Amino acid sequence: MSTRITETNLDASQPEPEPELATEPELATEPELATEPELATEPELATEPELATEPELATEPELATEPEAEPELAPSPAGAGTSRRKRRRRSLFGGAVLVVAAAGVVTYVVDPFDHGGTPPAPVNNSTSLVDVRQGTLSSQINQSGTLSYATQADGSPYSVINQASGIYTWLPSEGSQVRCGHPLYRVNGDPVLLLCGKSPVYRAIRKGDSGTDVKQLNRNLVDLGYATSSQLDTSSKDYNWETSDAVKKLQGKYGLDETGSLKLGDVVFLPGPLRISKLTGKLGTQAGPGSEPMTATARDRQVTVDLSASQQSDVKVGDTAQITLPNNQTTTGRVSRIGTVASSSSGDSGSDSGSGSSSSSATVPIYITLSHPKDAGRLDQAPVQVQITTAGVKHALIVPVTALIGQSGGGYAVERVTAAGEHELVPVTLGLFDDADGLVQVTGDLAAGDRLVVPTI
Repeated sequence: MSTRITETNLDASQPEPEPELATEPELATEPELATEPELATEPELATEPELATEPELATEPELATEPEAEPELAPSPAGAGTSRRKRRRRSLFGGAVLVVAAAGVVTYVVDPFDHGGTPPAPVNNSTSLVDVRQGTLSSQINQSGTLSYATQADGSPYSVINQASGIYTWLPSEGSQVRCGHPLYRVNGDPVLLLCGKSPVYRAIRKGDSGTDVKQLNRNLVDLGYATSSQLDTSSKDYNWETSDAVKKLQGKYGLDETGSLKLGDVVFLPGPLRISKLTGKLGTQAGPGSEPMTATARDRQVTVDLSASQQSDVKVGDTAQITLPNNQTTTGRVSRIGTVASSSSGDSGSDSGSGSSSSSATVPIYITLSHPKDAGRLDQAPVQVQITTAGVKHALIVPVTALIGQSGGGYAVERVTAAGEHELVPVTLGLFDDADGLVQVTGDLAAGDRLVVPTI
């Protein structure tokens, strides 16, 4: 109310704005305002509620949209419209500030280096640097294998073939070991002795006979201490008096008739010593010639690895191997034998269907003999991890395989970072690969200590 009184006083002291009120259409329609001069001198008119609350004056659109035509209407009774004009000007001004501020943000984003600085070099967190090193590089193959006991060349156990007639009266237990010159089993109470040899027994042998079986017998008699090398020639294939005397000593040790000759079925020739892997005969059953009372393996420990046929040429007999046992302990061994017949994953040995998938899945057995058999304890058919060292190079320049960059024209290069921080591609020639550790031998314009870019894994 006090504000409106002040506006009325100002209006009384400045009568010149009155004609402008006559130009407003809405004031022209109100005769009481146009014909009564006392409105200018009577202060009570300022307090008339109808003028203060006149809704049409407060909402008149032309007053709100034409502020520039009548800046002097500030003291007019239509004070509410004037206030809206002032607020609108303030809003427009505020909007201008926001636009300027927004423009400033855009300028900052577009040109963050407005002080003449240069942007920092981009940092690629997906790469790191490694040094070229010089040393011995070994090519290694990692494979899973099976720890067991040595078998025949084809991986099968040895078959014990009986040639004696009678009843089985004693059989060894599975897992037991039998040394050469000791009873392997008994028929009718008489021992059938195990003698070491590759040629099986096929006849009774006596004085005057000659052959490979006789040579095996002479060697066993000397090795077992029944004759000396000066008494009996181990390379001889003849069954002579010295052989007969040594056989009598062997027969006497086990309570047999000392005849000096051997009947068919008195001995079994097998590469020994043996470990009984499976019993097929039973006590009290008939022991006929040609029956198989048991199967056996050698006592030597062996690891069998099914190597991909494509890697066969990389491995040779005598290559060293490291074997990780089920208890995570390691022991060493050497490749003792490499199979010659490839088998597919479906189990078809030596098959060739002509399909790429069959050839890629073909494997060749690799046999590794343990250097320290006792390290394996009594484990049999146990899974192990094998690392075979196939080759080695001394004084090689060694880089990670991940540092290699294929070139569009063929070949490979590495990305070197100089002491000045510059990056350059250096062509290299590849040498020996270490698949186990992901390393490769390279030759080119490199030196030990050069820094190379590799992706960060």
